[in-house]
Amino acid sequence: MGTTTPPRTLAEALRARGDEALAGLLRARPDLLSPVPSDITQLATRAGTRASVVRALEHLDRFALQTAEALAVAPDPAPYATLLGLLTGDGADDGEGRDDAGAAITAALPRALGTLREQALVWGEDERLHLVRTARELLAPSPQHPSPTGLGPTVAEATAGMSPGRIQEILAAAGLPATHDPVSAVASLSGLFTDRSRMGALLDTAPAEALSVLDRLVWGPPYGEVTPHPAPPVQWLRDRGLLLPVSTRTVVLPREAALHLRAGRAHRVPEPVPPALAAAAGRDPQAVDRAAAGQAFTALSTVEELLKLWDNGGPPILRAGGLSVRELKRVAHALDVTEPVAAFWVELAYAAGLVAPDGEADERYCATPAYDDWLDLPAQDRWTRLATAWLAATRTAGLVGGQDAKGRALSALGPELDRSAAPEVRRRVLDLFASLPPGTAPDPQTLLARLRWERPLRASASGSGPSSGDTPSDLRSRIALWTVNESELLGVTGRGALSSQARALLDGGPAQAAARLAPLLPEPLDHVLLQADLTAVAPGPLERPLAETLSVLADIESKGGATVYRFTPGSVRRALDAGLAAADLHAFLATHSRTPVPQPLSYLVDDVARRHGHLRIGAASAYVRCDDEAVLNEILADKRSAALRLRRLAPTVLAAQSEPGALLEGLREMGYAPAAESAEGDVLIARAGARRTPPRRPPVPVPEGPPVPDATLLTAAVRAVRAGDTAARAVHRDSPDAEAPGALPRTSPAETLATVQAAAMTGSAVWIGYVSADGAASQRVIAPVKVEGGFVTGYDHTADEVRTYPLHRITGVAELADDQTG
Repeated sequence: MGTTTPPRTLAEALRARGDEALAGLLRARPDLLSPVPSDITQLATRAGTRASVVRALEHLDRFALQTAEALAVAPDPAPYATLLGLLTGDGADDGEGRDDAGAAITAALPRALGTLREQALVWGEDERLHLVRTARELLAPSPQHPSPTGLGPTVAEATAGMSPGRIQEILAAAGLPATHDPVSAVASLSGLFTDRSRMGALLDTAPAEALSVLDRLVWGPPYGEVTPHPAPPVQWLRDRGLLLPVSTRTVVLPREAALHLRAGRAHRVPEPVPPALAAAAGRDPQAVDRAAAGQAFTALSTVEELLKLWDNGGPPILRAGGLSVRELKRVAHALDVTEPVAAFWVELAYAAGLVAPDGEADERYCATPAYDDWLDLPAQDRWTRLATAWLAATRTAGLVGGQDAKGRALSALGPELDRSAAPEVRRRVLDLFASLPPGTAPDPQTLLARLRWERPLRASASGSGPSSGDTPSDLRSRIALWTVNESELLGVTGRGALSSQARALLDGGPAQAAARLAPLLPEPLDHVLLQADLTAVAPGPLERPLAETLSVLADIESKGGATVYRFTPGSVRRALDAGLAAADLHAFLATHSRTPVPQPLSYLVDDVARRHGHLRIGAASAYVRCDDEAVLNEILADKRSAALRLRRLAPTVLAAQSEPGALLEGLREMGYAPAAESAEGDVLIARAGARRTPPRRPPVPVPEGPPVPDATLLTAAVRAVRAGDTAARAVHRDSPDAEAPGALPRTSPAETLATVQAAAMTGSAVWIGYVSADGAASQRVIAPVKVEGGFVTGYDHTADEVRTYPLHRITGVAELADDQTG
């Protein structure tokens, strides 16, 4: 510990640490820095608060937690040998493998104890180990909060309210001599239970049914219910103190007796080493990279397709926020995926800042300006943007479709999807993937077992306190399983194994990942293959201008290694509505086809173009205008037009009570190709991709706790704590108030001036009392460098900076004792 005298308190133990060890504590428990403690005593106090201790316990691995649990049921303070015995047992029931387990525990205990010491959960030398009081209260057994070890209270605790006569009866039944007072009686009974030979002899006389009762209680919970007239085996145990009353109907197996039955072990199965990560399958690393790159390209295409759906205005936002179930189903149908997968893509686009609410009165989701910038990036850079956003996002798409604490459904893009643990779990899962040889896919069950070992107290999604229970449905495990699935969808993994581009992303950042991914992505093509059945086959990814124009001119019929587009009258009309002329379409097809343009496709374009715009739709409430009276007569005679409620205003004009948009759709369904026109009579061109939100920032991840401080902040914080501690504990020479804690030094103005002038000449530090302009009094340790004009300028160790103080506000000054100077 660096001192000759053992520390008596946690504050003394922290004070004896070096600066590096103190920085390690603040790094491991960053909540202690909010705000920076004024001195070591305040740091120790804050480190013992319930909220901080719970957070620290939640970050312990299983064996470090088991070590803390063993200390919670050990005497305080506990020697190292006692702690080791509680973890390894006394060897009385050693079986096959117990020697190896004991060796593993012996080897792992120094590391676990070092972790507890580093985080200030344990302090003291090896012969006097103290678990901080708050941790002991959280982990110690009680009827309301059973111990994670399954042990009950000690004999002394269980007999605290028992009458002296009853205690003497127990001694007599157990074959022990009577004593003169309850304290010695309890000590005698405890000595019996902790003496292996005498306790073994007592249990040899027990009925077999009584031993069965003990077997049910020995590993916990140690409490059992009894009737007013218990069965003889239970009565035998009660008479000898092996079961002690907690209430009229509840008994408990005392800790000393349980430890004897457990052969001294606090835990049934100590776990000193983490579970091994088993490999489910081995793949060729190059095949893994190719598969991951292919899926990465598919991910980019899927996000683009999603945003195209919302290009002219996406779905409306629910009053409570998020997408409705119906809108999510529409997205899933359009992307040809399941609803959970659709929720993942929607949330990924939102996390990357590519989609956001538009802020209009009728609020909808729309693409953001960042989406256009994203489209201009090379494919590998677009993928790293998505992967980086996914890694850091606290929004958890896997929760969509579930319920919150109040039973309300959780919707995609809704406000209740943030889980602060998600980024840490995702990163840890991928780190475990990376720990395996390239091309190796881990077994999911061993992956979950490893995560539960590393953070056992995070097993419960809703638990607010320590718990050692592991459930397969806990949030941390679910996030891990979602991570495995999402990483495959995103192309982080391929065939279940981590790709080399993902390893580069984790180790070197987006630039290195993009460099590894670029050679694996297919080169965009500038051509398609037109076929006589009015289809076009794209044998690979297309260049963006070609893909955008073709998506307007044709409908996607199927996807896969090759994309099949189908030309229909509706798709050609869509291209004409977008402002393209028939000549433009013929030139486009001839330029980008490696095969001759089929005659049926040319006829289709000419036929739709000839009829396109023959009818004109405008707003009267709506009207139909056509120079050919026969066409209008044909429309009026068609029974399908009855719903449009048309009437003739002039030989070439029909009026309708429908909106222009509904009239357009109705006539198109009847087989016509009307065009919308403006109030001036010009044809309105419907161009895609015109609607964007104002500039939006991506959603900010919800932090799990205070951020881990950087080296600069840690150095400054340690200096400030040291300086404040020096000021708070300063012992000065010849001061009558030296023994009064917190009292300001008092000297005359002349003495104050002379002392600070002498300190400035010698370069020594002094202790001053200072009252600020607002009346706040404080104690400070300063090293004066200049005294003039009624002011003293010096280095303030408390504030860790150079400051100037008016001499008239200094209440007094005293030299520091020799052991505090320098």
